Amino acid sequence: MGFRPFVYRLAREYGIGGEVANTSSGVTILLEGCEKDIESFERGLNEKAPPLARITKVSAYPETVTGRSIFSITQSRGYVEKSTLISPDVCICSDCLDELFEPSDRRYHYPFINCTNCGPRYTIIDDIPYDRPHTSMKVFRMCRECQSEYDDPGNRRFHAQPNGCAECGPRVTLFDNTGKSVITNDPIQKAALLLREGYILAIKGIGGFHLAVDAENDQAVLRLRKRKHREEKPLALMSYAISHIGKYAIVGEADEALLTSSQRPIVLLEKKRPHPISEEVAPRNKYFGAMLPYTPLHYLLLHFGFTALVMTSGNMSEEPIAIDNDDAFLRLSRIADYFLIHDRDIYLRSDDSIVRSSAGATRFSRRSRGYVPTPLFLKQKMPPILACGAELKNTICLTRENKAFLSQHIGDLENMEAYDFFCSTIEHMKRILHIEPEILAYDFHPDYLSTRYALEQEDIAKVQVQHHHAHIVSCMAENLLDGPVIGLSLDGTGYGSDGAVWGGEVLLVDRHRFTRKAHLNYVPMPGGAAAIKEPWRMAISYLVDAFGDGFRDLDLPVLSQIEDHKINVMVEMISRRVNSPDTSSLGRLFDGVSALMGIRNHVYYEGQAAIELEMIAENGREKPYDYEWTRGNVRKILTGPIISGVVHDMETGVDPSLISGRFHLTLLRLFRELCEDIRAETGLSRVALSGGVFQNAILLTGLIHALEQSNFQVFSHKQVPTNDGGISLGQAVVAAAVAGK
Repeated sequence: MGFRPFVYRLAREYGIGGEVANTSSGVTILLEGCEKDIESFERGLNEKAPPLARITKVSAYPETVTGRSIFSITQSRGYVEKSTLISPDVCICSDCLDELFEPSDRRYHYPFINCTNCGPRYTIIDDIPYDRPHTSMKVFRMCRECQSEYDDPGNRRFHAQPNGCAECGPRVTLFDNTGKSVITNDPIQKAALLLREGYILAIKGIGGFHLAVDAENDQAVLRLRKRKHREEKPLALMSYAISHIGKYAIVGEADEALLTSSQRPIVLLEKKRPHPISEEVAPRNKYFGAMLPYTPLHYLLLHFGFTALVMTSGNMSEEPIAIDNDDAFLRLSRIADYFLIHDRDIYLRSDDSIVRSSAGATRFSRRSRGYVPTPLFLKQKMPPILACGAELKNTICLTRENKAFLSQHIGDLENMEAYDFFCSTIEHMKRILHIEPEILAYDFHPDYLSTRYALEQEDIAKVQVQHHHAHIVSCMAENLLDGPVIGLSLDGTGYGSDGAVWGGEVLLVDRHRFTRKAHLNYVPMPGGAAAIKEPWRMAISYLVDAFGDGFRDLDLPVLSQIEDHKINVMVEMISRRVNSPDTSSLGRLFDGVSALMGIRNHVYYEGQAAIELEMIAENGREKPYDYEWTRGNVRKILTGPIISGVVHDMETGVDPSLISGRFHLTLLRLFRELCEDIRAETGLSRVALSGGVFQNAILLTGLIHALEQSNFQVFSHKQVPTNDGGISLGQAVVAAAVAGK
């Protein structure tokens, strides 16, 4: 990240002699000069550091003066203890972008332009120190001019490990989907023309392949969906500039700051009406996910006048994104018509990060490219721990001292390709961070592939961590909290201590343990996991719970949309408890309400029914539905009154948007009053919010406001996802506490 040349220039500025070196444990600087100049140098280290630098600690030690008058940069040194932090992949900087479009510059239109302030890092590094021989650039021998830049401490490209140019660096080539090279003088221009004509392109970036189409072309978007087997899940967009995004989405001040940050995440933005983007990009959703270009290749491609390109992950649904050229041709040739590839290897895949500005802060849906492997700094020192994460939206976490390193998004561990990616990520991070775990943390669920991995490891201590305990401790850890707290852990699925499927939990939590204080009443999930993909099953379960067999007399969309014989099978499964595990999940309650209102009977991606219920919600300033809970040590929240209220409104013709609004309001009032009830019992006034349900902006914003109005301190996620992407952090912290470390 240009830290050594920065140190070199700073030392020269103050007339200080000595040397600077990269080592595996950080940057070592030897200084000789007068005390005043050395004090000025130390201030400058923090005040004038390069854009990508993050100084976590400065330790100073006296040395014997030897009369050094010249300052030099020495060769990197590897030590046994490796603790250097590795920079994430970041977007092209403004200096390189200016050169990219400057006709007189020798790197004019070169799609891999970079310097010490920008470009790939994490995805091209194989070991530390971060030097060229430890990156995928090692196969490219620099030409005389590039080598001269690399060797010059005064140059912006001094020791820029990915440095190269059109003469000596990586190159772009265009192929059709049979692997035949397309003859053209300008592969990028030809690729842009093909996109204009409606073709699907696979484009190799920093962390993997994207599948791209013109976002204004309905037929191209539909064809991409069909081939990728991604029926309705929203697709990400990439536009050349903020002004382009402003044509189809509302960009607030906080949104613009996120979009233009060096991390270049996908930002969820409210749609404009009307807009030029195909309705097939994000059907039945108020938001687009948009990002700005982060590689010079992206800028060159979008420079041909597109309002936006769809840039979705280069994979078949449920598989990891492709990173290897041969693998991409093998896996994507039935989706993409053409391939725009390059010959710089990607050592580790990294999906685009997804963020949203909500409740006054940045919230992650996915923390990956641009942010990983920047660590979270913890309140307490930790032993070396590997936390294996959950099944969905998996990430892993490695700890060292007071730092927690969460991996990039690995995805859903539902097939061997994803599991192989999970295993390779563990090995890669252990190697580049030089962490050999002493403790393994894993989820209670016996069938998770992450759990099976943990149980197969030998000669290492293991700690099992309950899913919702990990959620709340994850929130506590990033907010530097010790317990106890009241934890609202609200999600779709988590293996409970009693073997049921939890997800509507109010807990008392500290790092060592948790106590269940309240939960939604159990209802059966007819068909188990099938009920997640077919929310109408949950609608029937909640109706049976609320009305018994009398539900058949109700006038509801779900009862007319689903065949009678299918409903009869569900009722039989529920009554006989056949393949119908109990669930207390709030996520399943959202699904059930969405289905009984006729919004969504089948889903094509996780959380779709709940998202579409949120999308239609309007605040009509209505009263909440009736709600109640049983008394006792563990309160049981009864869903029957809420379901009865929704059904009454449906049958009396209340607009669905107002019903959704009342349903959300009911949850806000219910959980606020529960917290007040538990505070009266325990004296606790700190509340931690975690779980995938808090991706719902109405609930997150509304509950924070309601609880703060009741004089609670409220803590939520800002550094890791509130969904299962952040759960590995909580697992690690719980494991350290349980192990007494």
